Amino acid sequence: MTTHCLLSIVPIRVLSKSAAHSSIMQPPTTRNVAVIGAGAAGLVAARDLRREGHKVVVFERGDQVGGTWVYTPKVDSDPIGLDPDRTVVHSSLYQSLRTNLPREVMGFRDYPFVEKEGDEERDPRRFPGHREVLMYLKDFAKDFGIYGIVRFETEVVFVGLVEGGKWEVKTKSKRGEDFDEVYDAVVVCNGHYTEPRIAQIPGIDTWKGKQIHCHNYRTPEPYRDQVVILIGSSASAVDISRDIAGVAKEVHIASRSLPDETFEKMPGYDNMWLHSMIKSLNEDGSAIFPDGSVVHADIILQCTGYIYDFPFLETNGTVTVDDNRVGPLYKHVFPPALAPSLSFVGLPWKVVPFPLFELQSKWIAGLLSTRITLPSEEEMMEDVRAFYSLLEASGVPKRYTHNMGDYQFEYDDWLAAQCGSPVSEEWRKQMYLAVSKNRRARPERYRDEWEDDHLVLQAREDFKKYTSVMDK
Repeated sequence: MTTHCLLSIVPIRVLSKSAAHSSIMQPPTTRNVAVIGAGAAGLVAARDLRREGHKVVVFERGDQVGGTWVYTPKVDSDPIGLDPDRTVVHSSLYQSLRTNLPREVMGFRDYPFVEKEGDEERDPRRFPGHREVLMYLKDFAKDFGIYGIVRFETEVVFVGLVEGGKWEVKTKSKRGEDFDEVYDAVVVCNGHYTEPRIAQIPGIDTWKGKQIHCHNYRTPEPYRDQVVILIGSSASAVDISRDIAGVAKEVHIASRSLPDETFEKMPGYDNMWLHSMIKSLNEDGSAIFPDGSVVHADIILQCTGYIYDFPFLETNGTVTVDDNRVGPLYKHVFPPALAPSLSFVGLPWKVVPFPLFELQSKWIAGLLSTRITLPSEEEMMEDVRAFYSLLEASGVPKRYTHNMGDYQFEYDDWLAAQCGSPVSEEWRKQMYLAVSKNRRARPERYRDEWEDDHLVLQAREDFKKYTSVMDK
């Protein structure tokens, strides 16, 4: 895939010098903006919208900021996530989770994720546990005054277009209050780690064993002395398989990315094996693999990802989710026919999320204030069609439309250039590559052993310019 073509088919328009001069005479447009979600994406969107002069309300159905980083032992009432009427828990965190990115790379670009020295409640590790990330996000919300504009325990039940290109937003709170309000723009930041994506395997509907999606995995104890088949090969699959191997009788990892003949023991484990994807399941609890091997399992644990879901959003078919492609979207953010009044933050995956959220938010905020302008609707649609055609020609499945692992920094730098922000620091790019290499070489120990201390020093030197904000 040629990454350059993915990003530079149609340039965005930044105001010319003459236009910029006239904008000094005429203040930027101020919008009333609804932000849906107070996770990392919603928090930085609110911060940058307010910096641009907009009036912002953040709607959060939980009782605190942090989104998916709020750990809870509670799980959905349906462990596999297929029941549409199930009780839904937003977070997908498991108790043992540590970040798979170092804090230097992970933090917002102008609000570094530095360790809090002298605070015994904080986790100083370079790859901290999930609670430390939540504390960082709470610090961010406090330092930038976001708490005062968040409506907690308030669910958005409807967002739809009304006259004048504005948006009707209907909400209901746990206190029984219903609101029906109109906003100039809506920024969707509701995350995409809540609705499980389920593998389709012949025989799975009549298989008699237990099934669970990793969205509902919390601790290994329920898997003690069980034979577990874990489907998937993502970061969560790797972590969880090792987590449960300490208590389970057997763990069998099934992955589509492995050759059909795969059947091998995991190095360092006596009770964990790698397989290619399950061929079929039988009612007697057996799983048949392509190489002919058979496993009689108690539990199938699906680490198979998530689907994008916007049950509140009504666009009369303008925006759809088709095989996990949210579209049509210009640069993964704007539906051309509704831009810039409707936008999405945080759809890309296989990325360093927080800095990407930050740059998308700056772009949205600048467009809403008319400091930046978009191409025409026709030009944006041409860009979208060209992008989709390139994915198809490259053999990329539609469900991988928002997978940005191969070109995330090019995308970040493109956004930065349009916003007038600095491009990604070289140390950040090099550190990301170093950590990826170390993860492959030391899958068990990469969070505690590394060889890129010179990049850590560069990062800390770079962070000094932000100490005035961090020391509030």
